[in-house]
Amino acid sequence: MKPIRLMRGFLTVGGWTMASRILGFVRDVLILALLGTGPLYEAFVVAFRLPNMFRRFFAEGAFNMAFVPIFSKKLEGGEDPKVFARDAFAGLASVLIVLTLIAQAIMPWLIWGLASGFSGQEQFDLSVEFARIAFPYILFISLAALLSGLLNATGRFAAAAAAPVLLNILLVGGISIAALMGGDVARTLIWLIPVAGVAQLALVWVAAARAGFPIRLQRPRWTPDMKRLIVVAFPAALAGGVVQINLLVGQQVASYFDRAVGWLYAADRLYQLPLGVVGIAVGIVLLPDLSRRLKAHDEAGSRIAFSRATEISLALTIPCAVALMVIPLPLVSVLFERGAATADDSAAIAVAVSIYGLGLPAFVIQKILQPLFFAREDTKSPFRYALWAMVVNAVVAVGLSPFIGWIAPAIATTLAAWVMVALLYKGTRPMGYVAKFDARLRKRLPRIVWASALMGVVLWIVALVLSPALGTDGWRYLALAVLIVSGIVAYFGIGQLIGAFHVSDFRKASRRGG
Repeated sequence: MKPIRLMRGFLTVGGWTMASRILGFVRDVLILALLGTGPLYEAFVVAFRLPNMFRRFFAEGAFNMAFVPIFSKKLEGGEDPKVFARDAFAGLASVLIVLTLIAQAIMPWLIWGLASGFSGQEQFDLSVEFARIAFPYILFISLAALLSGLLNATGRFAAAAAAPVLLNILLVGGISIAALMGGDVARTLIWLIPVAGVAQLALVWVAAARAGFPIRLQRPRWTPDMKRLIVVAFPAALAGGVVQINLLVGQQVASYFDRAVGWLYAADRLYQLPLGVVGIAVGIVLLPDLSRRLKAHDEAGSRIAFSRATEISLALTIPCAVALMVIPLPLVSVLFERGAATADDSAAIAVAVSIYGLGLPAFVIQKILQPLFFAREDTKSPFRYALWAMVVNAVVAVGLSPFIGWIAPAIATTLAAWVMVALLYKGTRPMGYVAKFDARLRKRLPRIVWASALMGVVLWIVALVLSPALGTDGWRYLALAVLIVSGIVAYFGIGQLIGAFHVSDFRKASRRGG
């Protein structure tokens, strides 16, 4: 077996994801500054979320969670993975074309299902218009996600991880030009979304061909392998549907409160930075690695890969979560407050950020635990757990909203994430040795928590000292940079001192490929 270089893969995916998320921040800052949190912004949020919701349901959720383990095992066993990849691509493309045509016909009803609180308001018609333009993005980005899964399974992570950067480059460049020329920023933004999808698909299509897996268009075929893929994918699709229902419930509740859809979306973008760089990156690399190790009956290697992925994820995630809870307002105000985005917007977004921060470790741990199931082609168990999490999310979001208002969906999302983690952890117990943390991780995890807590104290003190500068236009960027650097230095210094981690371990792992 030729193992995937776990640490190098994580650094590659994490690095490109970091670049994408930073550009995404630039994009969101520009959009907020130019559109504010009013009708145009809320319509964009709903319209952009619609194809992304279906993308996670079909591609990154159901199809890829089923496709990657089967493809990885075929690759490991030399069982003609090229034919399987072409059949999967043709099948997914057929489903997505039909879905896109149906969505165009029933778009007003889809928007009502996403944000019924918009009914009778300007946002509703704008959302329908924008969603019809943006929805074809699902076709291109879902096929790109499938090819990205193929590349990841072969240990080639760069092109797949770089593809999302294209989206943000095109959007930032396009809306900047539109604003400078006095054009329609909102419609420029929405038309560029499907264009970006084509660019992303083209990038990974060429990369797959260079990797020895040229994909050509063909009619879909019903084969035993496709039947197996559907059998595995169907529960994953249902689980993906549950996750999207959670998002739908939150957005529905928020749509009944003025500007709440925009506030929650902006907060989501902030906590998605560490989630994307750490949790999603590790999950992307870990799934094909575990699949191939299990095919080769390498239980010791599987346990080491699982423990090291968990260690690096939590070593980077827990301090990020603490920072989001301790200094949300400085982060939000400096990043988002300009132009049409006001101080009231910053205060509301900061509240949501702190709540999402509490759930950030849970979101990341899910990305680590789920591959243990998916690598065994077990998609039914995560589906059952997701159902319970959905019930918790719906009860809390709907039940608390009459009492605490628009922030109820954020609380519900965080609580449901921790419920999901508890259920996933319980479900891994029968897996035995492979799913247990090794001695090194059991020793270091409490120290990571202590180092993060002490870093939080340092951040709180430094934020108090810098508060005048953080509120001054001429100094707030420098003040935030000093605040962030102070936290980084404190965390890594304390962590190294108390043995939470050793930076040399990660350097060695990177050189030997994890």
